[in-house]
Amino acid sequence: MELSLAWRLFKRELMQGQLLLIVLAITLAVLSVTGLARVSERLQIAINGQASKFIAADRIINSPVKIDPSILQKANELGLNSVSSMQFNSMVFADDKFQLVTVRAVGDAYPLKGVIELKSSARGLPQRGELWYETRLGGLLGYPQALELGNSQFSLSEEILRLPDAGFNPFASSPVVLMRLADVASTGIIQPGSRVTYLAQFTGDESQLSAFEAFAKPLLNNSQRWIDVQSGDSPIADAVKRAERFLLLASLLGIALACAAIGIAAQRYCHRHYDVVAMLKTFGASGKQIRTLFGLHLMLVTLLGVVLGLMGGFALDASITAFLPAEIAAYSPPFTRPILLGLATGFISAFMFSAYPLMRLLSIPPLRVLQRQLEGIQLGTWLHLILSLAAMAILGYLYSGSLPLTLTVVAGVLLLGLLLSILGFFMIRLGHSVGMKTTNPLQLALAGLRRRAKQNAVQLVGFSSALVLLLTIFALRQDLLNEWQKQLPENAPNYFLVNIAPDESEPLEAYLKENTVKTTDIYPVIRGRLIEINGEALLSGEEIEAGAEGRRGISRELNLTWRNSVPPNNEILEGQFNVNADDVSVESGVAERLNLKIGDSLTYVIDNQKLVVNVASIRAVHWETLQPNFFMIFTKEALAPFAYTSMASFYLDEGKSSIILDIIKQYPTVSIIDVGNMIKQLRQIIDQVSLSLTLVLVLVLLASSLVMIAQTEAGMATRQRELAVLRTFGASGWLLRMATGLEFALLGLIAGLLAVIVAEFILYLLKTQVFELNVYMHWPWWGIAPVCGAVTVALLGVWRCRQLLSKSCGELLKAG
Repeated sequence: MELSLAWRLFKRELMQGQLLLIVLAITLAVLSVTGLARVSERLQIAINGQASKFIAADRIINSPVKIDPSILQKANELGLNSVSSMQFNSMVFADDKFQLVTVRAVGDAYPLKGVIELKSSARGLPQRGELWYETRLGGLLGYPQALELGNSQFSLSEEILRLPDAGFNPFASSPVVLMRLADVASTGIIQPGSRVTYLAQFTGDESQLSAFEAFAKPLLNNSQRWIDVQSGDSPIADAVKRAERFLLLASLLGIALACAAIGIAAQRYCHRHYDVVAMLKTFGASGKQIRTLFGLHLMLVTLLGVVLGLMGGFALDASITAFLPAEIAAYSPPFTRPILLGLATGFISAFMFSAYPLMRLLSIPPLRVLQRQLEGIQLGTWLHLILSLAAMAILGYLYSGSLPLTLTVVAGVLLLGLLLSILGFFMIRLGHSVGMKTTNPLQLALAGLRRRAKQNAVQLVGFSSALVLLLTIFALRQDLLNEWQKQLPENAPNYFLVNIAPDESEPLEAYLKENTVKTTDIYPVIRGRLIEINGEALLSGEEIEAGAEGRRGISRELNLTWRNSVPPNNEILEGQFNVNADDVSVESGVAERLNLKIGDSLTYVIDNQKLVVNVASIRAVHWETLQPNFFMIFTKEALAPFAYTSMASFYLDEGKSSIILDIIKQYPTVSIIDVGNMIKQLRQIIDQVSLSLTLVLVLVLLASSLVMIAQTEAGMATRQRELAVLRTFGASGWLLRMATGLEFALLGLIAGLLAVIVAEFILYLLKTQVFELNVYMHWPWWGIAPVCGAVTVALLGVWRCRQLLSKSCGELLKAG
């Protein structure tokens, strides 16, 4: 019987439009989560897919020893594409000339992603007995026809402009040659004890890669590295990480927005059924029957909202995908996760946000039939708060898997709730002193705010949440885009000069200045090894793995430089930059890894001489800027006794390539590194990330608009009765329209003010704890947001009330 009654009640209220608000709220919640999940995952996969071309694979294992065959066998069993390669240094000879080179010996499937950019239009890989070479090697050796490498002779067939996984290392001055892996044995170079880097590269779908990672990672030792586009080896690792966090954050805020809409709608749903419950109890219905009836009724409402939300989410994804570039639209994330997230959002939020209002509904006494002011038991609002925050936190963590992001959103919600209970309610109560004077529209609007104080406080939740969401997403998007623009400005250096001899620095700088080529600072470069910290000898990773006890150091020589001022794109975190002659400034990551503090003593070996300096400052370095950056920066006095070469970078238009040829001829020992193609690829990735952020902002704008529209639905029945009374007492249509507009404008003004406060708080947490961005106040918001909130909410309110305002007194009374 309860099922039949619930179905009849559901159909009747659905036909009459009484379920519109709660169905719309649940639909909006599921649509937002499903649509944002689907779109953001597509963009995330596309960004990672495009970025993975920088490492020519999805995953890489980098090892100084041969990789365990069982790892490669597992990759094959999982259906991953893979290729093995080797990298080592050796000398090549051409007649009476010789040059140190970096040899890349690759398997047949190389590269798994990206392409080898050649001077000619050839494709594929070198044939057996052939070498492909970097442009600068040809200039150094005079473009010979053949080279000797070890015991073998190879013909030079193609000139390499760029390898997809060349990376960015201006200190790697030795040019690269590419050869077949099968040719390595004939050279006789690789012997026991040789320094070789073994690489295994893999591509596949996310499920295959996740299973492979779970298998392979535990088998790797401390000297082997697992690399992906976010490992820091890629120059866009930071951009990709921040973009993924942004997409997650947008979806989390979308969940919070949807939850607010459902919570408000659930209260309206239960309040509208108070009289129904009282009537049922009067006619003898038991508590169990009523609980079953409304439980089934709410389930039917939730199912309808979930189904409509899932359909809307996938329709939204399809419509947005149609406008995406082909290279992004080609990526398709799995359907399972968005569907499960949509279902979880619909049912968890509907249950958790409806539990408290439903308990109040079921406690309505039968006497309410005679005394309509009775509302049953008044349970503590703390229970509703706990259930609401629990629902939001559960859904947020299920979606993001990120505790900092989830806690930030929950903290923002708590602050908004606190402000609503103090500031919002207090400002609404300001209308009490003029509430009984209704001689003008403003006084009538304030009177309306006072009469509907509780209802307006609920509406403020929706309006403020929507504005907080918009402000937060907009500010983060702009900050991220500005940060990336600073890293890659239009005239970012596209050439690096390395191995500049001391006597060549001034004439080379004069030549570039004469040709109006603007260069960065010239940095001296000295190689040195850190051997002691505070007099304690440091151990290499190999020594520690062998069982030696002591303090771990850096198992390689470092590139050291000197400066009298802080370099561009560096920021002093602690201490003062190089005041005394024996000062050194240390990069923050190295300082953390070596547990360095201000005042620590560091001992280096440079040219077989010891140098002792003290840590004077710790710097944050933006490695992704494609600028010369260093772990350690000394004073000129400290490094004056040691021999050095220099490096610099500059921007050159494509039409001035003759300058490069002149530099090669005049300064044959100077190595020129062209990073122009890498910068183009980086900009393509950043453009795709920018498009992703813009699309998410548009989605959030649409979701916020829907929530605001839904909020204006609340209280329409009460407003209709009040308008009927005011019309009866002779209020003019102009007075009512102005009063209604002003009332909604005041709500929007308060919502805008609250939104700015909460958005600034959330942005502070996000920038300091998640995105590592500079924190600053958005002062224009304090004027713009309240005004925009007032105008937007006023327009929505007047638009929604237009039919009520146009009716006569008789029509309003009949409708009531």
